[in-house]
Amino acid sequence: MESFLDSPAQIPLTREVRIPCCDAWLGGDLALPPDFCGLVLFAHSSGNGRFSPRNRQIAQKLQRAGIATLLFDLLTAQEEEVDFYTREHRFDMALLTQRMHDATDWVSAQADLQHAPIGYFGASTGSAAALIAAARLADRVAAVVSRGGRPDLAGPDTLAAVKAPTLLIVGRADHGVIDLNGQAYEHLSCHRRLAIVAGATHRLVQRDALEQVSELAASWFTKYLPKGKCVAPDGQTQHPGHA
Repeated sequence: MESFLDSPAQIPLTREVRIPCCDAWLGGDLALPPDFCGLVLFAHSSGNGRFSPRNRQIAQKLQRAGIATLLFDLLTAQEEEVDFYTREHRFDMALLTQRMHDATDWVSAQADLQHAPIGYFGASTGSAAALIAAARLADRVAAVVSRGGRPDLAGPDTLAAVKAPTLLIVGRADHGVIDLNGQAYEHLSCHRRLAIVAGATHRLVQRDALEQVSELAASWFTKYLPKGKCVAPDGQTQHPGHA
């Protein structure tokens, strides 16, 4: 049977982009499904960045749901080299948050994207950067999803200021991160959910676990991106904001 993504009419248009951020340029991959109902920016602070196979699998799930995706590198190649040895940049919340802010501004300046509702998908310390940016940008960010992240690094006051509906996803076998996400969850005052994936470790690398993450993220963004129509993970169209 032909899947939604296999249909030639539904294959997203993709292009490589360069995003200006102060004195740096960040590389990104933008995918635009036909009649997309919103755009999700992926925040991954270290490692594979936009080339993360896990993030790319999740992005494909969102694209099948009619949601555009922007996978981009929060760090430059030079910063990645330094971070590999020192781990200093992945915990630089001021730097990572500014990059999220600049990328959001870049999106808003693009003619084909400026009216799209925006969501954030964060992993690792990129989750904290996404939440800090969401708190600062307020109504400009419609929804946030964190995968195996460190939302606690955003701080209690910032978490309490987040307005966007927020989904925190962690693996049941990652006990330390479950505790940290639980603490962050208690500080959130927006509509929120903590989803624990059975049998999964910190990076949720198991095949079944990653598929569950993809389903959870697609459902969350489909529900909370506020304009137009999204295609639900089961292939049915639905209005965002309705379960």
